[in-house]
Order: sequence, then C-alpha cells, then structure tokens
Amino acid sequence: MSRDRRRAVVAAVGLFVGLILALLAPAAPAGAHAALVGSDPANGTIVPDAPNKVTLTFSESVQLLAGKIQVLAPDGSRADQGEPQSTGTSITIPLRSGAGRGTYLVSYRVMSADSHPVVGSLTYSVGAASAPPSEDAVSEAIDPVVRALIPAGKYLGYAGLVLLVGPVLVLALLWPHRLSRVGPARLVWSGLGLIAASTLIGLYLQAPYASGTGVFGASFEDFKEVLGSTYGAVMLVRLGVICAAAFLLRPLLRGEGGESKADLALLGVLGVAALATWPLTGHPTASPVAGVSVVVDAVHLAAMSVWVGGLVMLVAFLIPRADERELSAILPIWSRWAFTAVGTLGVAGVVQALIEVGSFSAFFTSLYGQLILAKVILFSGAVGAANASRIAVKRKVAASSPRPLRRAVLIEIGALVLVLGVTSALVNVPPPRTAQAAETGTTSTTVTQTIRNDTMSLQVDVFPAAVGNNSIHLYAYTPDNKPLPVVEWEATAALASANIEPIEVPLLRITDFHAVGDVALPQAGDWKMTFRVRTSDIDRSTLTMDVKIN
Repeated sequence: MSRDRRRAVVAAVGLFVGLILALLAPAAPAGAHAALVGSDPANGTIVPDAPNKVTLTFSESVQLLAGKIQVLAPDGSRADQGEPQSTGTSITIPLRSGAGRGTYLVSYRVMSADSHPVVGSLTYSVGAASAPPSEDAVSEAIDPVVRALIPAGKYLGYAGLVLLVGPVLVLALLWPHRLSRVGPARLVWSGLGLIAASTLIGLYLQAPYASGTGVFGASFEDFKEVLGSTYGAVMLVRLGVICAAAFLLRPLLRGEGGESKADLALLGVLGVAALATWPLTGHPTASPVAGVSVVVDAVHLAAMSVWVGGLVMLVAFLIPRADERELSAILPIWSRWAFTAVGTLGVAGVVQALIEVGSFSAFFTSLYGQLILAKVILFSGAVGAANASRIAVKRKVAASSPRPLRRAVLIEIGALVLVLGVTSALVNVPPPRTAQAAETGTTSTTVTQTIRNDTMSLQVDVFPAAVGNNSIHLYAYTPDNKPLPVVEWEATAALASANIEPIEVPLLRITDFHAVGDVALPQAGDWKMTFRVRTSDIDRSTLTMDVKIN
C-alpha cells in the first residue's frame, strides 16, 4: 500500500473513532420525544358514568401503531372497540357500552413526529376505584440493544456525508488536473456506501424500535408499517437520491471531463434533497417552528460536511501531493470556504439550541443541554485549530512549509470527529422542551378526595386548587359505592388562619347524585370545606375536609 493510500485510509478510519465513544458512553434513557399532556378522563380521576371514549392529547403530533393501544376493564377484559382515531396531537379510543364500575387501565404505544415511540399508561375509575388490571398489559419498553444500535447507524450516515459532500466539492472546484483522482474517488464511494448502509440499518431498526421487540423480533407487518410511514417514505427517498447521485458522480470521479454544468447542477439539487432527509426524520419535524428547524438543521449538516470532508481531502491528498504553486492557489480558497462553514455552523447551532433547549438553565440541568455544551467545547477546539491554519495561509507560509498546517488540520478533524459522536448520542435524548411539556401536562392541579361517614361517601373534586376561581364537583355514593340520590346540597369554604369566615358555595344539581359549584378563593392556604347533604326529609349528613390552595 502506497504512502498516500495509507493516509487516506487512516483519515477515513479516524472518522469512526467517535462511533466507539458513542457506543461506550453510558446509554441515556431513550425517552420519547413527544409527551402525554392530557387525557379525558384524566389520569387517576373517578367519573360518575362510564364514558363512550377515551381521548389522549400529546405535546406533538403522533402516528398510530397497529394493535398498540388498548383499554382494559377492571376484570381484565378489553373495554375498547373498533380502531382508535388520530387527529394531529390527539387520539380518540372508542369504548364499548355496558362497562362496569371500577378502575380501567389505558395503555398506549404511538410514534411521535420525530420517529420515536411514545409509551405509557394511565388509569381512571367509573363510580369508585378498584384494583387496576394487570400492568403486564402495558406496551413493551425499548430494547436496549436496539436503543444502542440506532445512534451507531446515525453515525455511519454522518460519516458518509463527510466523505461524500466535502470531497465532491473539492474535486469539482479545487482539484489540480494533473493529480490522480483514485484516492478521493474511493472516499466518495465509501461515503455513498456508508449513507446507504446507514439508511438500510435505520429502516430495519425502526421496526423493532416502534414495536418494542428485540433486534430480530419484528414481524413482517411491523416492517410493512415502517415502510408505509412518513419515516419510511423519507428514508426511501434518501436511497433513491443516493442511487441517482452515484450515477451522476462517475464522470467527475474518473476525471475524464465528461461532467457537464447541468450534471453538476443536478448533483447540487440532489445534495440538497439528501441533506433534507436527516432533519425530516429527527427532532426538527416536531419543533415548535418545524419549517425553520428543518432548514437550519439541513444547513448545519451541509456546513459540517463541507468543513470536515474538505479537511480530510486536505490532509490525506492535497498537502502530500500538491506542489507549492498549487497549494498557494488552493489554500486561500479553502480558507474562505472553511471560514464560511465555521460561521454557518456556529449560527445554525445557536438557533437549533435555542429552539430545542428552551431556557438557559436547561443547558446545565438536562442531559440534552449538557451534550450541547460538550459540542460547544469540542467545536471551540476545532475553531482554534482552524484559526491557526487560517493565519498560516494568510502569511503564505503553509504552501512552502505544510507540516504545521497538517498538524493543525489533524487537530481539527479529531475534534470534529468527537462532535459527530456527541451529535449521534443526541438522537436518543429528548430535548428539554419535551420534558417541560410532559411535566406541565402530567402535573394535575385537581384535588380529589373521598370523605365518608356511616351512611354515605362523598367524592370531592376541586380544580385548579389555586387562588382565584375554583370549580367544585360533588358525587354522593352509598357505603357500598352505589349512586346516592341527594335532595339538597350545601357547601362552604373557610380559612381560619387568615380570619376568613365561611364563604357559601352556590351549587347546581346535575344529576341525582352529582352537583357542581364555583367559588372564588382569595388567598392561599389550607381551606376547610364543609358539605351538608340531605338525602331525605330526615337524613342529613355533614362532612368536612381540608384543601390546600396554592
């Protein structure tokens, strides 16, 4: 093997060091990137009558997975009937009629807009709570091997972009005619192969990732569902673009001068289309400003590919092979390219971080933010090395004495390889905005209590249990949890610590055993609520409870 070929092999192999780091790093929990923010009936609530449907609301749009949503009755039988319906961020699950009293379990597994599964469960009760159905019915979690292989496959795709985009631009615009293109052509073909392999791996792994099975546990129907999804369509487009690009690249890689301007323009269009497929299968599609995020992410990938791929060409081929006159012409142009790419990377990265992280504190308190900070540190190291190279080029000493330049370029490549590894790890880490949405959606401010005496039990729901206007729902039951008709309702609320005398709560009778009222509570504290319930001309009960108002 020649010296130049060894350099090319070493440069290409070096790109995969980050992959090893990504695989050996502690695996973060592969949380879904959409979150359940609400349900009707709400999680943990008791409703007086059996609903005819369950509605789940998520922070982002989701897609259904066949057979992965179910509602179990207290006796373990299926309470859902027909197919669930998805409309953007909401899913409606129809229920069969005649369901009995007790606690129901809703389990779901759906696919978020950024191609990550959302798994979870909730309960609600009809009439009164009971022992919930078995948790074994809840959809499976994510297989750890599948979770580890997905970022590895992503890394192959990023490495392929580096070995494709940068070398092609250098060959088309900077490569000296006298130099052989055999080595760079091998890099380009390797890049095409890595992108194709990454795409096929991603398509295969998406089936067990979505269904919750092991690497080899997905069924034919699971693969069929992936190919019919938005994710599958985008990945198939990527494969088609790669095949078309391979056909158009042949004249350029041979150096026969057969490529036309129209071919190069078409290659540029195909390159833009291929770059867009990465953000279309990731976080940007679920961003609050999806259009902006997709464009910014594609620009970010393009700048990264030009910078790192150009550096590989520089250190593996141009510096060792080109003479001083050629380097004097090439290096100033490349320096301007690199400067533009670095600036673009910085701006695009800042925009992405602001969209996904959402707050300054999240950079330090979330794993996603900490990985972003790690990228910033590594990127800063690469920029420092790039600045040294730029100074050498400006002083016109790099062409006559390229050894220091080669060292600086190798440092740049090493830092950027680690950046690629961190980027691959970010794939399976939910952004802080998702965690914030989940926390906001799942934190219920409704206070629900059941108070009892010898003759009845009273379920009380207070919402939102905060200073200001509050809604109160009252449900009366017999000691054996059957609806108890009420003739007259009375309620008051008092805060002794603030010398607030009892405030009367106007109540409206909804059904025989259900009443609702509204009351304005002016101050936070532990309010004492008193309820007087008359069930006949002679039977009257008084029950009290404390409610914390925030």
